[in-house]
Amino acid sequence: MALHKSMLEEFGLGTVWVRRGTGSAETSAAVPEQSTAAGLPPAHVAERAPETPAAVTADSIDALTALDAALSAAQTSQDNVRQAPSRTPPAETDVDTSRIKADQFVPSAEPPVFDDLPWLDDVPLQTPVAPETIDDTAADIASLDWDTLAARVSVCERCRLCERRTNSVFGVGDRDADWMLIGEAPGENEDKQGEPFVGQAGKLLDSMLHAVALSREDNVFIANVIKCRPPGNRNPELDEVARCEPYLKRQVELVKPKLIVALGRFAAQSLLKTEASIASLRGRVHDYQGVPVIVTYHPAYLLRSLPDKAKAWADLCLAQATYRKSLKAADDQ
Repeated sequence: MALHKSMLEEFGLGTVWVRRGTGSAETSAAVPEQSTAAGLPPAHVAERAPETPAAVTADSIDALTALDAALSAAQTSQDNVRQAPSRTPPAETDVDTSRIKADQFVPSAEPPVFDDLPWLDDVPLQTPVAPETIDDTAADIASLDWDTLAARVSVCERCRLCERRTNSVFGVGDRDADWMLIGEAPGENEDKQGEPFVGQAGKLLDSMLHAVALSREDNVFIANVIKCRPPGNRNPELDEVARCEPYLKRQVELVKPKLIVALGRFAAQSLLKTEASIASLRGRVHDYQGVPVIVTYHPAYLLRSLPDKAKAWADLCLAQATYRKSLKAADDQ
């Protein structure tokens, strides 16, 4: 270290360089003896500096000892500073939680309403309500005629689906039809036009009816389990089905169909009061209030799964056979 060398030189213990041929008489006299003993030439020996002075005093030794101790202590202190972990001083914005009142953490008694947020479309609008808890207007609905029933549906407020609808979807077709087709719930296009099964799904349904010599204007009535569109086209909730069911039940009573075709899993499960899959419900004849029921796929599903159109055709063939059987049974009576 630079400081260490300067202290050595100050005490006369630093390195002494001697120019060749200019040494003192004592040094010159000592060189031949050293060179002879070491076997070195005199010039080479003269270049080597003496390692220690001729005399070292006790004061110089004490000074060096104290210097080494001071340097060692300084180095140790510096290493400790480097190894010491850094400590972050507390922020000036820290809050003393002991001064905060408890009532500041009590949530509001009325939670905010997020009904207008589109990502909550799949959240149930209400807690499911059992059918027996529905108000007594269901009994009144059971006595309505066609026109009064249609007017009641258009202004219905029995569930919260009315808050977002554009139009209620009552149903279309022949009110004295033998065939009754029941879908799930209105979609976006149905909500805008107030008619069930419009758009591409409606066109496919018309083609399916034409394949069995039917149309929505002749001998067919089309309705939905739910009369108002659920937000985001989600499945209706249990209480929504329960509050809308009297309308559908009254429609079936007024039409008096000889056959019902349930279009889609939700319509089949709602009509038959079951949670069975559509695969297990297809291919069999079921019953709704004494009317035979055939289950098939929803036209919107068939648009996404073309191979299942063959299965839907098989369902229509079963529906035709069941319808003929119903006609024969009616004639026999």
